[in-house]
Amino acid sequence: MIDGYKKTNPEGLSLKYFDASCEPFNDLIDGLQQISMFGEKKMIVIRNIFANKLFKEKLLENYKKLLDSSDLLVVYEEDAPKKEKLLDLLKEKTKSQEFAVLEGRLLENWLEKELANQQVKINLQALDLLLDYVGSDLWQLSNEIKKLADFKKGETIAVEDIKLLVKPIIETDIFKTIGMIAQKNKKQALSLIHHHLQKGEAVLYLLSMINFQLRNLLIIKDLMEKNRPYYAILKETKMHPFVVRKSYELAAKFTFLELKKIYQKLFEVDLDIKTGKVDPEVALDLFISSI
Repeated sequence: MIDGYKKTNPEGLSLKYFDASCEPFNDLIDGLQQISMFGEKKMIVIRNIFANKLFKEKLLENYKKLLDSSDLLVVYEEDAPKKEKLLDLLKEKTKSQEFAVLEGRLLENWLEKELANQQVKINLQALDLLLDYVGSDLWQLSNEIKKLADFKKGETIAVEDIKLLVKPIIETDIFKTIGMIAQKNKKQALSLIHHHLQKGEAVLYLLSMINFQLRNLLIIKDLMEKNRPYYAILKETKMHPFVVRKSYELAAKFTFLELKKIYQKLFEVDLDIKTGKVDPEVALDLFISSI
């Protein structure tokens, strides 16, 4: 949509981006009321409207004013809530489209069709390894299947072929690891942890990073339960905006009690390692498995 807008407005002077998590609603209204220099239609891309309770309430009060605007407004959300009055209203009153990440059987169905299109077969072990390496990135999966099909020339793809030709897409981001813990995906969390270790990162370093992030989650979850708006959390915590945004998203997946229990387990693991009661890597595995 943005590329299409730029084709008719190559200078991009009337293309605006608005982050609702940290910008007040009145700034959006002011932006809509500004007159374009050359009379062109403005395009405003709005993100994170569900991260700011006050902004969301203002949008509900004034949505008719926005719908009557002659400008093009695009609301883009990476992780919108499933049930939300504002979301239902936007779906009803505007053009909307959802791009859900394929998981489980849906992802397997997509893979079966893609393999059939490439006229190639794959055994179950190789299929599991391919998903471990690439995840649910359909673009990357499609490219890898084409590469494997060219290599096998009609023969069944095996585990050895995956190891030989497919490069694992590993996100060594601690947020990703904790995200897997939040989703109760212990297998993927353990896989990510071991990729950290294979890169030479020390167990105590990884524990310190997880500890740091869990502490941030507890702080932010506490403020969320006190109904602090997103911009107030940014101001009160004085954390980097990136850390706040990622922590805010993750904190929503836990209860405060769950976070406290995980934090306590982490403290016990750290103590056991430092007092020599357990091997560091074993302790880290046990920590992930116990959550």
